[in-house]
Parts: sequence; structure tokens; C-alpha cells
Amino acid sequence: MEVDEGRDDPAVQWTRIQETLKTLSDWKERSDRSKPRAALMEELAADLTGYYGYLGELTELFLSMFSPAECVEFMDASEKPRPTVVRTNTLKTRRKDLAQALIKRGVHLSPLAKWSKVGLLIAESEVPVGATPEYLAGHYMLQSAASQCPVLALAPAPGERILELAAAPGGKSSYIAQLMKNTGAVVANDLKKERHKATVANLHRLGVTNAVVCCHDGRAFPGVMGGFDRVLLDAPCTGLGVISRDPAIKGQRTVADIQKLAHLQKELLLAAIDSVDDKKAGVVVYSTCSVSILENEDVVQYALEKRRVRLVPTGLAFAKEAFTRYQRKRYHPSMNLCARFYPHTHNMDGFFVAKFEKLSPKDKKRKHQDDDA
Repeated sequence: MEVDEGRDDPAVQWTRIQETLKTLSDWKERSDRSKPRAALMEELAADLTGYYGYLGELTELFLSMFSPAECVEFMDASEKPRPTVVRTNTLKTRRKDLAQALIKRGVHLSPLAKWSKVGLLIAESEVPVGATPEYLAGHYMLQSAASQCPVLALAPAPGERILELAAAPGGKSSYIAQLMKNTGAVVANDLKKERHKATVANLHRLGVTNAVVCCHDGRAFPGVMGGFDRVLLDAPCTGLGVISRDPAIKGQRTVADIQKLAHLQKELLLAAIDSVDDKKAGVVVYSTCSVSILENEDVVQYALEKRRVRLVPTGLAFAKEAFTRYQRKRYHPSMNLCARFYPHTHNMDGFFVAKFEKLSPKDKKRKHQDDDA
């Protein structure tokens, strides 16, 4: 599909987008089909590319994932900033006490949502939220609603050994330590040492005492240490779910970038699975801040085929189900257990979360017997 990326002014493009959407919405009932549907889709792609400033190939990607109307909703929501959210650090305070302290400083806030016991939604503030005395004392962490979800899916328990494979700047590792009540051990790994400056600073400020910070290539981490109860991999990705935070993404990321990162994500996910204790059914959570299917469902399907694992519910009931089919691709039926978040449906960053359970030796034996049958 070829698109002209520089036609007309925004007002004309927006008018034409609305007209095209109306035509496509009642396409089956229309008797006056002066243009083929494919031609209308090409025009829509061209207008969306020009109006929102995307690379043409990204527009085509989103149109292949969403209906035309939903694609416009997604792109429009991606233009608007997401709400500011803070996560209460229960190692040092309670959400109720933190809320009262911030309200006294002129912060207008409310509980994040029913699914969160620690999140606070900041409507507006008379003071910089990242520089209050409470922030400096480690009573809370600035952390988006979506980025808290992988930790909730991981469901860490006190006393466990947990690995975060790509941990910097430490937001999720500190949340894991918080849920573990500073017991057990959290290994916060990241490839780049300079990125860990923020990790160490955050862990120290938040009063985390059960974490170890290290720098290894995540793909080789099983050769460093293993036997973890749970592993979290919030993988490096294209950021196609957080365009509102970095608008440059929509004009720079290419399909080639997506494919390159998907290859890395597959390697990292296998390493995450191999880092879990083989003697029991350990848990691995895989997440990205991208909505791309190549970085999500494709990566999960690869892991299902390469390792003895199964998908289990994430516990994030408010999310949308992942794709079980896309164009000619057919994924494992359990793919619907994975969670997707979108700016236009949840007012959250675009995010993907999958939860694996590693099959125990007993389950492995049974599966081998089923394969041989």
C-alpha cells in the first residue's frame, strides 16, 4: 500500500478522514461504491500518515491491527498525555497518609483504580510532584499505571528469589521488593552500567534492602545464576505504546526496527525462562510498552514452541485480551490469557503482559508422553 505523506493541510485531512470513516462504517449497506474499499483504505492511510505525522509503514501496521475507526481512536489518544500516577511505597508509608500529606501541599489526587491498592492519580499539583519532601524521603515513586501491571501479574511473595532481567531505572524492582516486604532477594540486572545509576538511587531512596544490582547481558544470564522463583522481563521495545511520552517514535521507528527488537526479545525471553528453577513450576512475566504484534504475540508464541511452558491468567481482568489470530497467523488458543492495554480504551500507556508458568518435571514427563502418543 503506497501512501502520499505530504498532501493537504491538517483541516482538510481531518475532514477527509471523517468522511472516509463514515463511508467504511456502512460499506456493506452502500449501493454507491464508486471506489473499491482498498482504494479508500489507501486514502485513509495517506491522510492518517499526514495528519498525525507517522511513517507510512507504521500507519499500515496499525490499520492491520485495528478497525479503521479504532485506529483513529488509538492515534488520537496517543497524541494526548497520560495522567500522572504515583505508586505509594508501603515500605515507608500508607497510601492514606501519603494522600493526606500531598493534599496539604496543594496536590489534587484520587485513588488510581479499584485494581490498585497503592496507586494515586494526580489531577493537578501546585508543586513539582517529583521534588516534594515526601518524594525525596522515598514515600512514593512516579510510575505509570501500565508499568505497575507486570509486577501485579508477577505476584511476588515474601521470601522468594526474584530476577528482573532488564531492570533500570528500578521502578518495577522497587515495587517487587515492596510486595516482598524487603524479604527474600531481588536481583536487578541491566546490560548498561550507566543506566543503573538511577536504579541504585531509586532503591536507596525507597528504602529497599533486599536487592542486588548487577550488569550482565540478559541473553547470557542463565550462565551467571539461576534457580529463581519468578522472573520479570520488561523487554527493550519500540515504545509504540508510549508515543504520547516520546512523539519522535512515530516518525522514526520502522518495521525493520520492530523486527530487529523482536529477535532480541525472543532471546531474552528464553533466557528469562531458563533462569527459573527447573525443580518447580516457576513464573515468568513478559511485558513491553509496545502494541506491535511482532513484539508481543509473536514473541510469546516463539517461547511456547521453544520451551516447556504454558500461559496462565495474568490476574489483570480489566485488560483486553491479546490476539489469537492476526492476518494469516494463528496463535495458541491460550494467547487470549495475555493482557493488552491501550491509550484509547484504558487511558493508560499501550502495554502488553504475558504470564508463563514453567512446567514442573512431572508435567514435562506427561507432556513428552502426550507428544509420543
